[in-house]
Amino acid sequence: MSAEWRCIRRNQDECRRYLDQFKVFDHPLKQSTITVLESKGTRMKSSNSNFSESNSGSSSTISLDPLSLALDGSDPLSQFARQDSAQDPLSQMAAEFEGGLSVSSGASKSKKKEITNLLEMDLIEPWAGRRGAILNKYTTNEKLSIVTSFLNGGETIKSQTTMSEKVKHRLEQLDEFEEGTVRQMLDLSQQEYVIKIEQLNHELVQAWNTDQRVKALKIAIQCSKLLADTSVIQFYPSKFVLITDILDIFGKLVYERLLIKSGESAKPGHRGPVGLPENFTPDMVPESAKETCQNWFYKIASIRELLPRLYVEMAILKSYRFLTANEFSSILMRLTHMIRGVGDPLVNIYARCYLCRVGMAITTNRDYIKENLNDVLTIYHTILNGGIRAEIAKHRITLNGYISLFLPALDWLMQGVTILSTDAELDDVLKRCRDKKHPALLMQSIMQSFRPDFIALRAVPFVEILSTVSVEGSSRGHLLRILGGILSQTAPPTEQRALVLNAAWRTISGMGNTEEYIQCAEMWSQYTSQHFGLREVNALMGDILYHMTPNRAYERHYHELQVIVDKIVSNAQDIHGVLSLDNFLPMLDLFQKEAVKLDVCKSILMSYRAGSAESYISDPVVTNALMYISKVLNDSVNALTSEDERRQISNLISHFIRKVDFGRDFEQQLSFYVEARSAFSNLDPVYSTLIHCVNRLATSTRRIVKGQHTNKTAAFVKACAAYCFITIPSIIDVNTRMELYLQSGQVALLNVCLQQADSCFEAALNLIPEIPRTYEQDGKPQSTEPFLKSFLMNFLSTLVIVPDNPTQGVLYLLRLLLEVIKKYPFEPNSETLSSIYLHVLDFLSVAAQEVYPYHIVNVISNDELYGSDPKFLAEIHAISCEVCDEVLQILKQLLESNAIRQQSQLSLDLFLKIITGADLTVDRMFTLTYNLWNLAAKNRNTLDAKQLQKILSYTEHLAEVSQSDSQKQCLQLLLEKMKSRI
Repeated sequence: MSAEWRCIRRNQDECRRYLDQFKVFDHPLKQSTITVLESKGTRMKSSNSNFSESNSGSSSTISLDPLSLALDGSDPLSQFARQDSAQDPLSQMAAEFEGGLSVSSGASKSKKKEITNLLEMDLIEPWAGRRGAILNKYTTNEKLSIVTSFLNGGETIKSQTTMSEKVKHRLEQLDEFEEGTVRQMLDLSQQEYVIKIEQLNHELVQAWNTDQRVKALKIAIQCSKLLADTSVIQFYPSKFVLITDILDIFGKLVYERLLIKSGESAKPGHRGPVGLPENFTPDMVPESAKETCQNWFYKIASIRELLPRLYVEMAILKSYRFLTANEFSSILMRLTHMIRGVGDPLVNIYARCYLCRVGMAITTNRDYIKENLNDVLTIYHTILNGGIRAEIAKHRITLNGYISLFLPALDWLMQGVTILSTDAELDDVLKRCRDKKHPALLMQSIMQSFRPDFIALRAVPFVEILSTVSVEGSSRGHLLRILGGILSQTAPPTEQRALVLNAAWRTISGMGNTEEYIQCAEMWSQYTSQHFGLREVNALMGDILYHMTPNRAYERHYHELQVIVDKIVSNAQDIHGVLSLDNFLPMLDLFQKEAVKLDVCKSILMSYRAGSAESYISDPVVTNALMYISKVLNDSVNALTSEDERRQISNLISHFIRKVDFGRDFEQQLSFYVEARSAFSNLDPVYSTLIHCVNRLATSTRRIVKGQHTNKTAAFVKACAAYCFITIPSIIDVNTRMELYLQSGQVALLNVCLQQADSCFEAALNLIPEIPRTYEQDGKPQSTEPFLKSFLMNFLSTLVIVPDNPTQGVLYLLRLLLEVIKKYPFEPNSETLSSIYLHVLDFLSVAAQEVYPYHIVNVISNDELYGSDPKFLAEIHAISCEVCDEVLQILKQLLESNAIRQQSQLSLDLFLKIITGADLTVDRMFTLTYNLWNLAAKNRNTLDAKQLQKILSYTEHLAEVSQSDSQKQCLQLLLEKMKSRI
């Protein structure tokens, strides 16, 4: 049945439907929070300091963001990394030893734990935090060897002792090994050496668990002996870390065994450490446990060689708790004096490091730490004596490399000295170190270990010391670099900042070594950009240009130069001022390598985006600088550039474009957009941004003139429309082009540029046949039909107020839409085409009204243009009939394909359109309407049960409010027939 559609006139108020409006005070998408107040009084002011849960006036905020709550709010990668590190038995058990042991599972824990050792004060970085850095830094490619009797392989070493049989039998249990059992494994790589050490650790734990205490002790002794070997000297710090991990585990096993022994003695037959409280004293320890403890120390005292005797005693030093409570200071001091017998200065200082590590975990006394540092300073001159220099030459390492081996141990001693020390005490240490013959190593350790505020307050003396002292075995540039890093984080007093910079830069600028110079400049550039103005930053860049330009030295230091530029831009308080400096662009010209220059420019734009949230650009110099940087990024884009890279570059350039604002000088603003269009031809998203900006410019022009354009402003907005119309075809993506044509047409219509608006709308419609059927999203093909439907709904809403072009005929754009929509390749049985036709019927129903629901000022829409002319209405009725016939044709195809649910839904949808906008007094339309209802009611099982009832209620409402008596009668008759069907 063909339709005979005639639109009805509706009440004007019916055409205007508004959403309820109300004022809001928070963004609707703002993250929700719940504030819990525990006090009965007023809420306390927020504070950055930590607060106790017992504080009755505290308040807490609970975030409802599920992403923040995931994994307790922590970074999942960091959390997994912590889990991985926890699986390493050496680091895990060593950390447990260093952090203290749980003394008794049955002992009650006090609410506030009493501080019993220095490590509990959290004034020094734990050794576990340094362990990984040492292992990564001190590596070797040379072959290593290991001497042991507990691993298979290697060559047998015969014992050469000539002692009496009785003494030999006693000592071979501790120090020497049985004949024919000692083996030396040679030519081990670093990785193989680490594996062997881990095997020794496994053997020690296994021997202990099988009650082979002597074997476990022998393994600890053999491991300690390895620390006397400096044949591969550059690996010694890493070897120290690996061996002392095993010694830590051995000490932990002995300590726990004594706890168990104490528990068994206290409660016979009961296993487990239950007999002693957490803070036990020696008088609580049973005699049997004390005897066992003394036996351990007697065995260790029987070790003939000094180094293993020292290390093994230090490993179980905590076990002295079972024998004495107030002799730790004297014991630590005794061991400190014993270490004086170790001749090699490297072995000596690491033994002192281990003693201080162990001592800090058991006592708060610091005298032994100071004594160890005093001993180090006493023998410091031997580090660079003739014999050591010959040894260094034999190992084929540089003097600087040898000196760096002392740093981990020396840093630990220095940090131990700083705990609870007064500034006067630290000044005394500084003076003693400065007065040494070659103090570079000591000064480096001081700067890495002392409190940053202490160094910052004495920044001027530090610069003077580093500028004048002998730096043999180190580098003055490296020392100044460390100082610059400290002062960048902790600034010196304001009155000293300029003095510090001038004094340091005189030394830095005079360095003949380009590499040393640029490394210092890299660190001090952050200090300069943080605490000084544009003049100093410009002078800094000028000096860098002076040093880097000769002989193209910059080509060897791209990384340092890149870091310098990044620090200057990211730390600048006035980023626009930095970009306008005379030396800024010449600094960028140093980056001749394309990949490096690309990274630098990207970093600058990222820093600019982060630091220009509220500021806009109006300075032509800054604009030109950013234009140059952005053009570098644009020119780097080619066919091989990834989509993510394109997106990132486009976002950075688009942000720059949006920040350019010349105020009321709209012509200069448009000229900038024209220049940008020619500069950024490789990036479609940037073109989209430019079009949005030009449309916003045209809208701003209309707002300023309050909709009443003069000849000048009218010509300007037409130029804006022409800019958009010319630029859009350069964009590759069809969907983007269609959206931009529609938006540009809407802006042109808003500015009464009717011809330009028609051109944009027509161009958008002509692109519909070019829309691909699918596009790829997240690696999966997605249909473009939802986009097309959404686009046409927006287009039809705009088309309501677009006046017809007199040269094109009535509703020319709608006829073009109906023509091109048939060229789009819809999916079989797709609901999109029928939905589009139904929205066209909505448009035609509005177009037939005497007054349209909305208008644009100074734009005469078709309601005023035609004045409800019968010929115009006849055209609307004819098009309505055509569209309705198309919908009926789709419905027929659904019937033939047996798509029951779709045909029922389409029947209801068309039924609603007819009773809302068509004249039911026409017999054919009334019959069609009733048939559509019958078809839907026939298959109502496929529909929502409530939907039919709602449609009945809506039809009844239309019958009540209809102003036409004949229409009302038809609706009432239809309503009766509808009710009879269900």
